[in-house]
Amino acid sequence: MERCPWPESGGDIMIRYHDVEWGAPVHDDRQHFEFLVLEAFQAGLSWLTVLRKRQAFERAFSGFDPAAVAHYDDDKVAQLLADPGIIRNRLKINAAVNNAKRFIEVQREFGSFDRYLWRFVDGKPVVGGWQTLSQLPAKTDLSDRIADDLKGRGFKFVGSTIVYAHLQAVGVVNDHLKSCFRFKELTDTIVT
Repeated sequence: MERCPWPESGGDIMIRYHDVEWGAPVHDDRQHFEFLVLEAFQAGLSWLTVLRKRQAFERAFSGFDPAAVAHYDDDKVAQLLADPGIIRNRLKINAAVNNAKRFIEVQREFGSFDRYLWRFVDGKPVVGGWQTLSQLPAKTDLSDRIADDLKGRGFKFVGSTIVYAHLQAVGVVNDHLKSCFRFKELTDTIVT
């Protein structure tokens, strides 16, 4: 079974993430919020570092419930800054709290964050169809547009590169290499 080469160096945790989650279309707002939080914390670090701390993040951020995180106060932020299980960065923690509030605003406006996000691609994943890892972009016009829109709505830590990683993670973009078994699995599920 051939897969994209990037998860191999991360061992079982990265392989499992690649084989099961990465690029699979997400239509659950809790998962969207989870990936927004995790992608922001990943900025400047490796994704493997974040995956190893994922359970601690889930516990620390109330199961990635945006309604709960939106109510975090200074005491809760101080508690998170003392939590050795997560990446302790005040700017990123404050961004997660801010983004929870903005996330809820988007849900109110569009009915769900999922509906908001998928409307940028008319509900159908963008298929990269890349042959090599060197062809994968770090950002695109699509991620630029979404990042600009999110920033305009007051989100933090949502630059185009972070947004593109989010789009890849939640399957808005399928960037599995064409030779990867997941490429065919995921493209075969697209209804045209």
